[in-house]
Amino acid sequence: MRSAGERRAEAAPEAHLEVGRGPDGALIVELTGAWRLARGLPDATVVERALAASPQPSRLAFDLGRLSGWDTGVLAFLARVEEAARRHGVPVDRAGLPSAVERLLALTEAVPEREGARPIETGASWLERIGLGARAAWDSTHAALTFMGEAVAAFGRFVTGGAHVRLRDFAMLVQECGAQALPIVTLVTFISGVIVAFVGAVQLQRFGATLYVADLVALATAREIGCLMTAVVMAGRTGSGFAAQLGTMQVNQEIEALETMGLAPMEFLVVPRLLAMSVMMPLLCVYADVVTWIGGATIGIGMLDLNPTLYWIESKQAVTMTDVTLGIVKSLVFGILIAVAGCMQGMRAERNAAAVGQAATSAVVLSIVAIVVADGIFAVLCNALDI
Repeated sequence: MRSAGERRAEAAPEAHLEVGRGPDGALIVELTGAWRLARGLPDATVVERALAASPQPSRLAFDLGRLSGWDTGVLAFLARVEEAARRHGVPVDRAGLPSAVERLLALTEAVPEREGARPIETGASWLERIGLGARAAWDSTHAALTFMGEAVAAFGRFVTGGAHVRLRDFAMLVQECGAQALPIVTLVTFISGVIVAFVGAVQLQRFGATLYVADLVALATAREIGCLMTAVVMAGRTGSGFAAQLGTMQVNQEIEALETMGLAPMEFLVVPRLLAMSVMMPLLCVYADVVTWIGGATIGIGMLDLNPTLYWIESKQAVTMTDVTLGIVKSLVFGILIAVAGCMQGMRAERNAAAVGQAATSAVVLSIVAIVVADGIFAVLCNALDI
């Protein structure tokens, strides 16, 4: 059942707006009915057009005598109308406002609007927008290079024994980056091996060369799939986690508290995460290689009826220690990129409610882009060096 207040609200007349001129040339804005957001409000455009009309009104006055009900919607309307009057140089007379409305309007003006709260509409040309975009890209690149330099310097102090790194924090991060990541790494890499083997089998069966599925899976896993899939998983899982952790600390001003206590945030927060990813990514890569090979063998032995011993021998002959080492080196580089991207986005997070989510999203995107670019560079280098 509806309450008596709800029934009275439904019975109240609709919000209505009337604009007219007084004898002294004043623009009188009359509000009648129930001005509530839930029921919809008239547009203030008609008042803005009247303020811009010629001759210009001598002042702006209000008549709210027949206002049967209101909420914050009427305050937003009046604030917009008064702002339009100030733009046109028309003085505002609040004598016709109820005392409660006048006090609330005065309260909204007591605290000035934060600079940058509204988007700036500059109407810039396309050339100016390109310049602004290039400047923003340069600023982001400069900030990223600065952060990487600070991280390298902090890591150097750790190597020389001058950094404050707690082993307990490092051990917890190793567990988070390693043991806790095993289930998702196992699932993704096993399925990747199954997919590669199945796609290769479909093509190789046409030539009667199904045995070479073992070569395909083994070589692709050692050089690309193991390290790349592990890196993508860790970017979405651990890189975003680093950004969310440090972003929350930034919002709560915990990083400033560390600086106040004389602890360098780069050494106390970034170096342990960098070390943990550097240690665990190569190990996860080796584990991912094994799981991916098992996934490929599941298809080769189970679907193609290949002999297990023959499959193992063919896989071992297809892969050299250089291929395995290349994948491990890639995983180490990918781990460093993930840690740097996650920590950087977390440390640079703004102090608002949406900052943590934005930092985590940016960390994942930046990590994956960096991984793909680094993998492309490795491919060019390997081709140039004939590896």
